[in-house]
Amino acid sequence: MENAPLPRFVPPALATLREVPPNGPDWEHEIKFDGYRIQARLNHGKLRLLTRKGLDWTDKFPNVAAAVAQLPAETALIDGEVVVEDKHGVSDFSLLQAAIKDGSRDRFVYHVFDLLYRDGRDLRALPLRERRDELAQLLAKRAGGVIRFSENFGKDGPLALRKACRLKLEGIVSKQIDAPYRSGRSEAFIKTKCSHAQELVVGGYSPSKALVRAIGALAVGYYDRGRLIYAGRIGTGYSRDVAKELWRRLHPLEIATPPFASLPDSKARRGDMRWVKPSLVVESNLRGWTADGLVRQAAFKGVREDKPAKEVVRESPVESARREAHGEEN
Repeated sequence: MENAPLPRFVPPALATLREVPPNGPDWEHEIKFDGYRIQARLNHGKLRLLTRKGLDWTDKFPNVAAAVAQLPAETALIDGEVVVEDKHGVSDFSLLQAAIKDGSRDRFVYHVFDLLYRDGRDLRALPLRERRDELAQLLAKRAGGVIRFSENFGKDGPLALRKACRLKLEGIVSKQIDAPYRSGRSEAFIKTKCSHAQELVVGGYSPSKALVRAIGALAVGYYDRGRLIYAGRIGTGYSRDVAKELWRRLHPLEIATPPFASLPDSKARRGDMRWVKPSLVVESNLRGWTADGLVRQAAFKGVREDKPAKEVVRESPVESARREAHGEEN
């Protein structure tokens, strides 16, 4: 592995979804953060922060870039997530988007969890536990401020999930400690959620009846085996500015026919719906799903600039963990 060149871009590993976290000595469980997945690429003094799409977002997170540039390495490729935390120390995607928009550049925190390259060595074939050991060494005496090492909850998956839910976190990510790094979805990297937060793909919009050049609601869906499945409408959560910005982004994407694999008859007959190319991803909060697979009381949370639409799938929280976390009876 000596003198391996630093690659231009390494696609991030993506978590497979499960309703029950794995358990046992071969697994460790970390917090699932509510932010932007970012790879930090350090190359002889030059630092770039790259999204899951390979976009350069260095200018969006200048305090993170400055902190990573000070690490004791000539070359490094670090995997982590940039977040903004609320007063309880919990990452919040809405606060992250507001900080980006307002230019609050000192609020970003970079939680790091993997090290793929360092000083000419390609570490991807090493087991996760060895990569994390090297990452901890790289961060020695420097973590705890802008850069924070993502600690784990131990090896008991169900217990880790209950702890996360009690702390009102989004969920956990379970990782097989002996696994090498693999991009794409992997059974060695599993996500389990506490909440009903859901990423969705926009396939259409209805214009606002109160504002000019603004959206009133979004028609959304998710992918299943390559097909865009209709999941209902998001009709709340938009400020005036957001409603107008979404119209500006969606209006140029209009197409003649629905992008969804199928539609309920009532939705297909709506005369006010304008269909769009399914490329914009949004995040929403919802109260759950109806029996026929539609979102319940969904509210807009923000746009996911970093996520390709084809990666959006339906996610389900663990209901038993949610009930226990809130003191409800099973």
